Amino acid sequence: MRYGWIIVVILLLAAGIIYKLVDTTVISADAWNAKAMKELSRTDTILPERGNILASDGSILATNLRYYTLRIDYRSEKFQEDTLKKYITTLSDSMARYFPIRDSKEWQAHLLKPLAKEKAERPRAYRLIDNISYADYRRIKTFPFFSIANKNKNGLTIESKMRRVNPYGDMARRSIGGVGATAECKEIHGISGLEKALDSLLYGKSGLAKKVPLTKGIVNWTDKPATNGYNISTTIDIKMQDIVENELNNTLSYVDADWGVAVLMDVQTGDIKAISNLEKNPRADNYIEGMNRAVLGYEPGSVVKTLSMMIALEDGIVNNVNEVIPTGNSYAYAGGKAIKDSHGVGSVTVAEVIERSSNIGMTKIITRKYDSNPGGFYARLKEIGFLEPMHTGIAGETVPRIDSLPNDRGGRIGLSRQCYGYATEIPPLYTLSIYNAIANGGKYVRPRLVSRVSGMDIDSIMPVTYIRDRICSEENAAKLRSMLTNVVWGNHGTGKLLRNDYVKIAGKTGTCYMIENGDYNNSKKRLAFCGFFPADNPKYSCIVLTANPKRYAFGAANTSGQVLKNIAMKLYSRGMLGNSSDYNGEGSVDSSPTLYASTSAGRHKTVHKELPTGKKKKSLSYPKEVSKGIPNVVGFGLRDAIATLERAGYNVEFSGAGYVAKQIPEGGTLLGEGKKIHLTLRE
Repeated sequence: MRYGWIIVVILLLAAGIIYKLVDTTVISADAWNAKAMKELSRTDTILPERGNILASDGSILATNLRYYTLRIDYRSEKFQEDTLKKYITTLSDSMARYFPIRDSKEWQAHLLKPLAKEKAERPRAYRLIDNISYADYRRIKTFPFFSIANKNKNGLTIESKMRRVNPYGDMARRSIGGVGATAECKEIHGISGLEKALDSLLYGKSGLAKKVPLTKGIVNWTDKPATNGYNISTTIDIKMQDIVENELNNTLSYVDADWGVAVLMDVQTGDIKAISNLEKNPRADNYIEGMNRAVLGYEPGSVVKTLSMMIALEDGIVNNVNEVIPTGNSYAYAGGKAIKDSHGVGSVTVAEVIERSSNIGMTKIITRKYDSNPGGFYARLKEIGFLEPMHTGIAGETVPRIDSLPNDRGGRIGLSRQCYGYATEIPPLYTLSIYNAIANGGKYVRPRLVSRVSGMDIDSIMPVTYIRDRICSEENAAKLRSMLTNVVWGNHGTGKLLRNDYVKIAGKTGTCYMIENGDYNNSKKRLAFCGFFPADNPKYSCIVLTANPKRYAFGAANTSGQVLKNIAMKLYSRGMLGNSSDYNGEGSVDSSPTLYASTSAGRHKTVHKELPTGKKKKSLSYPKEVSKGIPNVVGFGLRDAIATLERAGYNVEFSGAGYVAKQIPEGGTLLGEGKKIHLTLRE
């Protein structure tokens, strides 16, 4: 009887199998085939690898890195609980040394916490650590307990995810931009800066994977491979960017300004070598990368007088720079509010209109021709290309806006204000482009941030282009350079504070009240300085804006101008102005008694020291090159020193702030890679 029941059960199972077989292959065959076809016809998107953004020397400014999250399965089948407890002290010490987010006791508590529960209630994906590199993951695999090869015994599992990272931190962060998903698209695309403006090139093209049946199941099969994004080479110079950011930050901190922007550009090519946008951190006492104000419109103030004077010279409104123009302290034009000069005198020459920054003088010159046709001035700005998009590659770029004032009498009042910097909104980069053209002999080169696009099937160098071949004659450009040089070096110049014995600076100061709630706030000023250097043979042009300084310095020359001066001096001291520099010798401190020094404590943390007037300061010795062994970095800034040594395969630790004064072991010493170098810094 027992065997009989067994036979019955076997027969029933066999009948069930036969029925299921017939149902699957005959009765329900169409439904199963349709389901199979639906699965096999499904395609998955293969995401491309986003291209890198590079500095002018090939250094990586933005790239993709894979980060790892490690978890522990405390319920894995052969989890060796006793082994974990045996090595817990050593394991915790190792974790604390290399991952000091917890000390040794905290790591020990973290690792043992799940063991307090019954095995059935222990977590299967307990997070050990996240956002670590592959090198850190390999290091953890050498620690006691985690070194067990069988992951079923230590429960260690790994998850990975690609992330967009900026190796240089906040350096030119707003101009480089960021990436992210949007509500409309879950793919990762650029959302600001170059990442957004050049997203179509950086992103690449998605691929397709279709389903194919194999013996072990249905798997993805690449039908159309993804095309990785192109690498974008920018014009940013890492060393210059570091100088510009630090000098802007130092001055903003000193005067307690709301925000500031600085742009450094190559005169011949229009290459933007450095661009920094800093604003006060609302949650801390420092400055952080903020809104990209370099391409947003603001009333420029008197820096726009140079543009007006260029048009006056080109149109023949004035021919003799020594012509005397009566000005006085007040001038009522077209029935509007009286125009005044803060440096008012009875009369000025045409050249002194720029040197003394005369609003009245500039108005009287421009209205000679355009009084009866105010729109003609706007037409001239349009003719020279000043109102056209620049296409620099920076997302959010705006064009200048020229407005008429309310109740303007035929546009004449608006004209009188626009010619010296009011009733307009001009992005700093546009103002800089005009000064750059004057420094370039009248050639209106287009500012650019992208120099090259490269990938698997393309390597394209972007040529230097021009908004206009020329916006003024070489003769008039020379006259304007002379006027701008006199702003700093003339007897009545508004920028006399910027004189120094090393770099001859030419440029123009600009001051205007900030607009709040649709009206001028007379207690808040935006201060600008735009110019170029060296004045006799311009190599770089630069513009700096400082918004609402609250202490110590309130003029355009000793805020924005001081930033430009410090940038020029740093470039000179490093031999970056075509000069030969060995960092040796002593020199008298310039007229400003303020000395700024960088610090390792934080990218935008300020060290401010007062140096008594007349004191001497001695430069550090320039580092000598070594043919073999450890690179010699004495005299380098901290960032350059670390980069140089790490590229050579050494680990670096440092103490102090400023520049490298001593390194142990010394440069040239033969030492195996992976060894530690100690740097002593001093200001």
